[in-house]
Amino acid sequence: MDSGVVVSSSSPPSHEGIRKARAAIRLLLVLVVFGGCVLLYVMMPTNTYKQIWQPRIRAKTNSSTYFGSQGASLLVFTFPIMFIALMGCVYLHLGKKMNDYTISCSDGKTKRLSVWKQPMLVKGPLGIVSGIELTFFIMFIALLIWSFSTYLTNGFQKITPQSAAKSHEKVWEVKLESASLRLGLVGNICLALLFFPVARGSSILPLFGLTSEASIKYHIWLGHIAMVLFTAHGIGYIIYWAVTDQISEMIKWAKNDVSNIAGEIALLSGLAMWVTTIPRIRRKMFELFFYTHYLYILFMVFYIFHVGVSYAGLMLPGFFLFVVDRYLRFLQSGKRAPLVSARFLPDESFELNFAKSPALKYNPTSVLFINVPSISKLQWHPFTVTSNSNLETDKISVVIKGEGSWTRKLYQVLSSPSTSDRIEAAVEGPYGPAATHFLRHDSLVLVSGGSGITPFISIIRELIFMSTAYQCKLPKVTLICAFKHSSDLTMLDLILPMSSTTPYDMSNLQIQIEAYVTRDTQPKEDSMNLRAIWFKPLENDEPVSAILGANQWLWLGLIIASSFMMFLILIGIITRYYIYPIDHNSNKIFSFPLRALLNMLAICISIAATASAVVLWNKRSNAKELKQVQHMEASSPSRGSEVYNTERELESLPQQSLLQATNVHYGQRPDLKRILLECKGSNIGVLASGPKKMRHEVATFCSSDLAENMHFESISFSW
Repeated sequence: MDSGVVVSSSSPPSHEGIRKARAAIRLLLVLVVFGGCVLLYVMMPTNTYKQIWQPRIRAKTNSSTYFGSQGASLLVFTFPIMFIALMGCVYLHLGKKMNDYTISCSDGKTKRLSVWKQPMLVKGPLGIVSGIELTFFIMFIALLIWSFSTYLTNGFQKITPQSAAKSHEKVWEVKLESASLRLGLVGNICLALLFFPVARGSSILPLFGLTSEASIKYHIWLGHIAMVLFTAHGIGYIIYWAVTDQISEMIKWAKNDVSNIAGEIALLSGLAMWVTTIPRIRRKMFELFFYTHYLYILFMVFYIFHVGVSYAGLMLPGFFLFVVDRYLRFLQSGKRAPLVSARFLPDESFELNFAKSPALKYNPTSVLFINVPSISKLQWHPFTVTSNSNLETDKISVVIKGEGSWTRKLYQVLSSPSTSDRIEAAVEGPYGPAATHFLRHDSLVLVSGGSGITPFISIIRELIFMSTAYQCKLPKVTLICAFKHSSDLTMLDLILPMSSTTPYDMSNLQIQIEAYVTRDTQPKEDSMNLRAIWFKPLENDEPVSAILGANQWLWLGLIIASSFMMFLILIGIITRYYIYPIDHNSNKIFSFPLRALLNMLAICISIAATASAVVLWNKRSNAKELKQVQHMEASSPSRGSEVYNTERELESLPQQSLLQATNVHYGQRPDLKRILLECKGSNIGVLASGPKKMRHEVATFCSSDLAENMHFESISFSW
């Protein structure tokens, strides 16, 4: 089939106009607006910006009686990013509208930037890094070095023995104070970008082909760099105050200037978060890491008190969009998700099935965050969604491996005979890619270890659905999975859904499964059965649904635009009728901390009011779907807390096909290099999920000259 052929089950109108509109929006946002923002950051340390650009901007904005001194930062730093976020919502809505009717099947002959997407670094502190990621990382580090060196050069030019003598200080002491200040300014660049990767429902990340889960590593990189710079900034000032006999400055809370003690509180909060991110602490004491990260609230509040609301405009857009996302997650998590059933595997793994709205759609490799209040009211854990929204329209499923303390407790609660007929749980999500990209390959090689098979279950189920619903060429699939024990092979039974609301046919899907059991030399048939338990639904149960409904991107755009406009109106009113009569834009009378507090309250009120109104509006349509789901559950047989064993259904044709396509190798590990070398094809997608060592091994081979036809992607959901 030719590249870009579009196949549809109906006869949709031409989407060429939508494609062109999306291309124009992306070109405008990425090249023009984003490029302009990058240029602004490059010019900020220069004398051209300070002496020419900034005075002109401030002359036009700071004279305003509605925004005062923060008008310049709102115009220069906030408006462009909010515009990108708003237009990103339009871009994603158009893409979702297109995906509702069309499916593109590509033979992969034309691959743009395929070389740059290959792994360039595999082992090291950055993990697996592609050529594109490495290029942008080097460019970002170059920006930080350029900013710091330019700040220092321009600052040191003004420091002379005569100027130092006037302040009764030595030249090196003045330079130390100047360098410490510049370290903080450069750290603010990292802080301005820090919150974009952790906004799970972001409309900006998909513009760059990113998801929130895949972007967590960028958040980690930015966090490390920011804390190094802020720590050096704080230590530099402490040394400066100590050698110049100004140690009392440490407890200074200025009314109309930088508040030192607020900066120290923010730095201590950041250091507490930073220490708990050490891999050994994070893995062994995850709860400490998780709870300590709530200090970001304290960090941001005192950071704004420290620098003032005008300079905080540099990081306002990223933090504003994060707060929007965080509040929507809060509203979604306030509802209890009905747990319909659970399937238990012999290796203490289990599958949870939640009732969901039929209108909720998601792509493979999406992630669902789950909270069980009876175990921990604050802890949320991410799990890969294994169900397919097209095959299973009434439920959403995740598979959990009983490895950590939280998952073991959940397994014990579910499997305990004393468990009641229901388990209270809350969910956030699902969050995932805006589109599926694995269809662009001729063949797929899926390499997994242990519970790393879960994202591949979702991919295979998507291919099963497409092989049934659409007559288009699908990639050939080779699944290579490694398990420790033979009982772990029951994970393969989860590839096919326990019950499907849509009939499916696997005859058009070419799939081969090579399963390796590393520690057992022969099967143990007595532990190969699955056990399932059903829970009784309640009348007030609400199925898992998109918090903003089917047109979620349009509603998100409305929330972003209306909340930001409401924020501007509130700040304009406060400034014009409360601050300006006292201060008259002099910035010398009205309290800096009070102005910052009023701005933070305006942000919270604006976001809470607009987001709550939109969610309540969408709740009306969700109520109709709730009645349909309740009627369906009430009429379903075997609903209760009955426990039963299910043998492998050998009479099932799909199950037979899956068993025939499966080869099990006992007592050995997969020779990944040999297996990958034997893969033939001009365009092979290689996806790896599981232990870090295994992913590194696959990435190393795919980055070599032996794998020019292979396109690697690492799937990792570790925090």
